[in-house]
Amino acid sequence: MPKALITGVTGQDGSYLAELLLQKGYEVHGIKRRASSFNTGRVDGIYADLHEETNRFFLHFADLADSSSLSRLLYDIRPDEVYNLAAQSHVRVSFDIPEYTSDITATGALRLLESIRQTGIRTRFYQASSSEMYGSTPPPQNETTVFHPRSPYACAKLFGHSITVNYRESYGMFAVSGILFNHESPRRGETFVTRKIARAVAHIKYGLQNKLYMGNLDAKRDWGYAPEYVEAMWRMLQQDSPCDYVIGTGEMHSVREFLDLAFAHVGLDANRHVEIDPRYLRPAEVDALQADPAKAYTQLGWRHHTSFADLVRIMVDAELDALKRRRLGILETVDERKES
Repeated sequence: MPKALITGVTGQDGSYLAELLLQKGYEVHGIKRRASSFNTGRVDGIYADLHEETNRFFLHFADLADSSSLSRLLYDIRPDEVYNLAAQSHVRVSFDIPEYTSDITATGALRLLESIRQTGIRTRFYQASSSEMYGSTPPPQNETTVFHPRSPYACAKLFGHSITVNYRESYGMFAVSGILFNHESPRRGETFVTRKIARAVAHIKYGLQNKLYMGNLDAKRDWGYAPEYVEAMWRMLQQDSPCDYVIGTGEMHSVREFLDLAFAHVGLDANRHVEIDPRYLRPAEVDALQADPAKAYTQLGWRHHTSFADLVRIMVDAELDALKRRRLGILETVDERKES
């Protein structure tokens, strides 16, 4: 049974990847940070009692800021594959906490690579790189496009990407980077723009709020569906030789388009509910990102299947369903109180 170790397993990508690997027969180990509140909601569906003999999913306390915890886990687990998905990944927030972003997103990747080298385990390593590294470089962008990062997050990701290449070339490690363009799902964090929009649309539809405050509506991105992208991560580590790949749909849509489709899906006009708040604008903007995924198509045999319009509908419907369940739960609780 192959073993995999995933950093950032409690995040959007980590949870989908863990599910995929379990389906493929892996024993999956995930790293989670210690917190005073539970932060495992995205993986609760695959978590089982540790005492069950059939359990193949395990969570461990560790942190990319603590190299000793990484070395200990690597030595104890000896995974066949390591997926580094952990990061401070909010672009706008990275301007507010650039030092922390760099320590976790950049140096964290180095700590993990160095721990693999120092322990001497034979494993295949995946680094989650980002389309944000391209920054102001005109689209479309592929594996040979020049990087021009425009945020502390993008700069940190570029270091992680470059140090992965360096360890591959210096030490012969099977280390690859997936340069993933924006990929979304109902599991996206609530402060990220697509989830923020989908959540607000549902709340406005149910009369729970009236306004949605946004930043730059003209920014254009290549948006795909996250569960499809983790398949590309796995395929990269199944190749005969390590190589970096761009993963995206090859299409580009603006934030405004996402807004219009989301509001239209519930029969509302975005112009009546959306206002601009300068606090959400970035000090340096990235205007347009569009993948050229030809290499992934030909070498990995990977394709995206979910359209932009379907992605918007999936996310809005998930928020509507969540609110509906919450409202039904409240009504049931009220009825129970009345009966008592």
